[in-house]
Amino acid sequence: MTVPKNAPSTPWLLLTFTLPTKRASQRVEVWRKLQRFGAMPLGNSGYLLPNNPTNHERFEWLATAIRKHTGEASVLKVQSIDNLSSPQLIARFAEARAREYQELIRELQQLLSIQPQKRKSGRVNRLRARFREIVEIDFFHSPLQKRVEQLLACADSPPAPAEVPAAINRQDYAGRVWVTRLRPGIDRSASAWLIRRFIDKKARFTFAPEEHVPPTAVPFDMFHGGFGHRGEDCTFETLQKSFRIRNKTVSIIGEMIHDADLLDEKFGRNEGFGVDEILNGWAKQGMPDSKLLESGIQLIEALYSSVSQK
Repeated sequence: MTVPKNAPSTPWLLLTFTLPTKRASQRVEVWRKLQRFGAMPLGNSGYLLPNNPTNHERFEWLATAIRKHTGEASVLKVQSIDNLSSPQLIARFAEARAREYQELIRELQQLLSIQPQKRKSGRVNRLRARFREIVEIDFFHSPLQKRVEQLLACADSPPAPAEVPAAINRQDYAGRVWVTRLRPGIDRSASAWLIRRFIDKKARFTFAPEEHVPPTAVPFDMFHGGFGHRGEDCTFETLQKSFRIRNKTVSIIGEMIHDADLLDEKFGRNEGFGVDEILNGWAKQGMPDSKLLESGIQLIEALYSSVSQK
């Protein structure tokens, strides 16, 4: 959730209006447009939008239409609202978009559970159109937007299921170099912890873009090849299943990592979000990738100790 750069000095627009009671159909029409614009009701005061040229134009045209229906309408530029801070207002917009994205995620996950040849292309197109509508009014850039993009990509071109060997020989993965993408987040940090704790105690980690992966390294959480997201699993879960790590505490941590990484509320766990925020904070402070990963590994080790004792 971020505030756009170059935000205007007056951050909000407020539309106040009244319509005669006999104008019921016009009232419904106005309400539907406000919904499409992503406007937030502000009690009985009116409807609020972030101040930008597009939103200003939309409110002005809507106000003009209301006046044509013999109503009264005003568009106000608002600096602040005494009982609601800007962070609180932003949070309300973010919550509204999150609910819409989560509904899309549920529908896409249901769609992806159907065999590709039985999926109706019209349904995918409808979900993509709805996604574009939400993105247009996602003024504060919800992190769920990326998750929906990933699911839509899967629905467009379902990848062939990655073949997992019937039995992985762990000796083949001893003392290896493991490679992942730059700026590790919670899934990559937790996966690195899992690798060093349960798979390859002498693992060394390096970073590379997709097109320059060292040929002898083992990729993880890369978009192409190696151990990454499979089906509804994050990379941590893929590694756990591939190497048959049967440990109750690891399974619990896997649920935490899944929910924090994929944001689909599958397990209803929120413990991983705090770890993710710490990693994001360190990344914003400019911490080098190698130190960021090692610090993340330490965080997950501490989490493992805490969960183990409960």
